[in-house]
Amino acid sequence: MTRTQKTVFILVAIVALIMGLTVNKVLSGKGQGDPTALIDAGIILLPQSRQLPPVTMTNQNGQPVVVNELKGKWSLLFFGYTFCPDICPTTLAQLRQIKSELPKEAVDKLQVILVSVDPNRDTPAQLKQYLGYFDPQFEGLTGASVDDVQKVSNAVSIPFIPADTSKPNYTVDHSGNLALIGPDGTQRGFIRAPLNNQKLVAQLPGLLQRK
Repeated sequence: MTRTQKTVFILVAIVALIMGLTVNKVLSGKGQGDPTALIDAGIILLPQSRQLPPVTMTNQNGQPVVVNELKGKWSLLFFGYTFCPDICPTTLAQLRQIKSELPKEAVDKLQVILVSVDPNRDTPAQLKQYLGYFDPQFEGLTGASVDDVQKVSNAVSIPFIPADTSKPNYTVDHSGNLALIGPDGTQRGFIRAPLNNQKLVAQLPGLLQRK
């Protein structure tokens, strides 16, 4: 990756974060719960939900999943990949720990989904094996192409830079932020990286009660 690409990536991530922080100020007088406590936990809510694109991906069981039909539960979308050396295993381990400390009624309303930014290597079988190391109930999605994944990541403002797959042992530059998807299938906000386990365990149960 060139210096220019890195600069663009960083700027896009910063702009997305600033937008999130700005719009959450609009929410300060609205909604349920304590907005300050949510922000302190890294949870940035949008003033208006966003529609997800109707992109069809494949889950870890080889079944088709249409992204804008992720409904019925709150979903945490994490854009990563199974060959990731650092951010992904750390984040997934944290999400496993957070889930283990949430009350059962909150866990029943939540699903964690790894959206692969490396569809070239991340087959459904690879995703299933990898996620099994953390939590067999974690979901995985892989696309037919990088373009499909970018349509989803761009829609939720969590960017990544496609890798040069011709290089051996290549890595993919991506964000550690999570997209927060409501039970209606729309994006409700973000959870900023790095995750704060203790604060998220305190704030997520109240958030997950929302419709």
